[in-house]
Amino acid sequence: MKLFDWRWLVTSSLMVGALLANAETRPQYGGTLHIAMRAAPTSLDPADGSQPDSFARRSLTMLMFDTLVTRDESGRVQPSLAVSWQVSPNGQRWQFRLRRGVKFHDGTPLTAESAAASLRAANPSWNVVADADSVVIERDGADPELLAEIAMPRNAIAKKSPDGKPSGTGPFHIADWQPGKKLILAAEETCWHGRPFLDGIEIEMGKNFRDQTIAIELGKADFVEVAPEQVHRASLEGRHLASSAPVELVALLFTREAASPDEKLLREALALSVERGSIRSVLLQGAGQPAASILPNWMSGYGFVFSTEADLPRARRAREQVHTIPTWTVGYEGNDSVARLLAERIALNAKDAGLSLQPTSSGTADLRLVRIPLASADPGIALAGVAALAGESEAKTSAGAVEDLYAAEQTILTTQRLIPLFHLPVSYAAAASLKNWAPRQDGSCSLSDAWLGSKP
Repeated sequence: MKLFDWRWLVTSSLMVGALLANAETRPQYGGTLHIAMRAAPTSLDPADGSQPDSFARRSLTMLMFDTLVTRDESGRVQPSLAVSWQVSPNGQRWQFRLRRGVKFHDGTPLTAESAAASLRAANPSWNVVADADSVVIERDGADPELLAEIAMPRNAIAKKSPDGKPSGTGPFHIADWQPGKKLILAAEETCWHGRPFLDGIEIEMGKNFRDQTIAIELGKADFVEVAPEQVHRASLEGRHLASSAPVELVALLFTREAASPDEKLLREALALSVERGSIRSVLLQGAGQPAASILPNWMSGYGFVFSTEADLPRARRAREQVHTIPTWTVGYEGNDSVARLLAERIALNAKDAGLSLQPTSSGTADLRLVRIPLASADPGIALAGVAALAGESEAKTSAGAVEDLYAAEQTILTTQRLIPLFHLPVSYAAAASLKNWAPRQDGSCSLSDAWLGSKP
């Protein structure tokens, strides 16, 4: 009788296990990724200013379109549709030399004329012209942040067909589009930076956080958004999660300027009455960071200077200087249950200071609880975006000039149109089979190189 060699069996088993593990970590082609998202855009044109900005819209844009340059995770500018660029000594004239051989999804070549036309549509105030194989942008003054701005999804290069359908140069093209409801993307076989691993992506739009959670639990979605206050619970449930740095500002935004010194005192009292720490602990379940600044500390480096502590005695002293106390309505999104709770808690804090706030889901209110996606990881661009929403015309400030940036933020805050409350991260959950995805610096998610492995 021949003895069985157990050592051979053990060695073989280890070899098979290693091969299987290696196969699981090696990117695989094929499969359709199913996504659910809250946003419900009715246009896919990156330059369409009628569409509200959202992290999901940014993610979608970069699946279909490319920008002239991109920024890596360290914030360094990298070539994309432009292989090189140069700027004039005075910082006003920028020239971008285009990559050769790139085609739009409709088969037409990318030209300097088409790229310039796309940038003009997104930025009507810019002077953008084509010059041989280059795009030239001329500004009225030096613009050191132009590269960071060019890298934003809203400045992705798009070309419209005669029927108005946008065509890009990105890794996926539009296969089917039901505005505000559903988008089906298919892999672009001849994409200039290589075919993506996924065959396609199907996106269901207008799904609230609860619907998204149910979809991933039932296996109907592979990738969803997670509400900040649900991240801790989702991690305990073993979800595959990833979060960005805090890139969303939650704030109270007044609909008009303060009409009198008395009203300024009341706004000051309101800002001092909000107990950000306890609200974060209870309602947000520890997510994000209390904020009294517009920009998060990781972006500006000085956010810690602004105190986030409630000061009820000071709030009451400010309120006591005013004889007539109006009742302000504070609006919130009616389909956001956490926003309602936040508004109600802020109203209670205000009552402790002697103020009167009435939460409402109506579209008209004296002030609103808003969630503002910071426009860019570049602090100057992000600050300018918030300033515009607050009705201020504060210009962009160079990211290298911290003192100027701080002064610009102080100017915006002293108008008392805006009361910062929290800086929140953007969080995503994915099925275990989805590999190679990660949030970007601007809160969007990189899915272009994602792939689907075998399901556990």
